[in-house]
Amino acid sequence: MIKKIILALLLLGIYQLAYKLLLVRFYLPSLLQIVNSLVTNFSTPSFYIDIFSSLQRVFVGFLVATIVGVVLGILFGYNKFFRNLRFYIELLRPIPPIAWIPIAIIIFGLGDTSSYFIVFLGAFFPIFTSTYFSVISMPEIYKYVAQSFEIGKFKYIKNVIFFYSLPHIFTGMKIGIGMAWMSVIAAELIGAQSGLGYFIQLNRLLLQTDNVVVGMLIIGIIGLLLSKLVDLIETISTPWTK
Repeated sequence: MIKKIILALLLLGIYQLAYKLLLVRFYLPSLLQIVNSLVTNFSTPSFYIDIFSSLQRVFVGFLVATIVGVVLGILFGYNKFFRNLRFYIELLRPIPPIAWIPIAIIIFGLGDTSSYFIVFLGAFFPIFTSTYFSVISMPEIYKYVAQSFEIGKFKYIKNVIFFYSLPHIFTGMKIGIGMAWMSVIAAELIGAQSGLGYFIQLNRLLLQTDNVVVGMLIIGIIGLLLSKLVDLIETISTPWTK
């Protein structure tokens, strides 16, 4: 912990030194300006609304992506017919979520729905992929043991495949929550009237770079906290892996 604090102070010192010695002072704020902006924004209700708006969009899109990604991942991994359809998902997977923003705005318009869609796309593919490869890599012995005990297909999927895949599902979720958070910021930069992405875009247009930097710092902190939250849920949900 002490090392992290020392490193953070060192980075702040380097930033301030660069601000004093280089030309960045003409277009980037000083540390004092950033601190003042941070205090000012946290005393403004609209800043909390922007934070809540971004979190709400991420929560909805990520939750739907988790449910759909896990269900389809297990289905595609378990059933050979659906496994042959994975080609179409792999065709869409390399397309960055930000490339879907114009399509999302055309279909859903400006607002939350298009942001939900972009967040869903960002989180879905890592969750689906982790779940799918976990299912197809499961040792055959589990299947034979289930058959010897005459366990039905639904119970086998629910109690064996799902719990075997759960640690891998959380791996996908940890990647997915990062992608979801980045995706919602990108969506808000273009097609929203609230949120941290909108906050950064608005202050960029107003040339208030101190607010832009504050927005970036808050995005980084919240992204880290979301990742830690998924870690905590994983620790509670999969105690046998610890």
